[in-house]
Amino acid sequence: MPVIALLLMSNIMMTIAWYWHLKGGMGKPLIAVILISWGIALFEYCLAVPANRIGYAHGWSGAQLKVAQEAITLIVFAGFMVLVLHEPIGWRHLGAFACIMMAVALLFSGK
Repeated sequence: MPVIALLLMSNIMMTIAWYWHLKGGMGKPLIAVILISWGIALFEYCLAVPANRIGYAHGWSGAQLKVAQEAITLIVFAGFMVLVLHEPIGWRHLGAFACIMMAVALLFSGK
């Protein structure tokens, strides 16, 4: 589905925009990091806005779009956290993820 694909790509871009500087970019001036992140986020918005418009036009509610986006964000960030930041996933991460997935299931049930 194009909505999920666009949300996935937008979340990858946003995760990079928000967190790229934590690994290897901490020595850069804060203003440079902000400007680079804004540049990356511009492309993220070019994906997120159409995803939300397409989803809404196809009957998704605003709540469904937001909760789906949050679930995708957790999946993308978990990968980034492990692969780029080299931080382990613990039971609390998994518990929080399960709660978000239950929220997704609840909002999409009966639709």
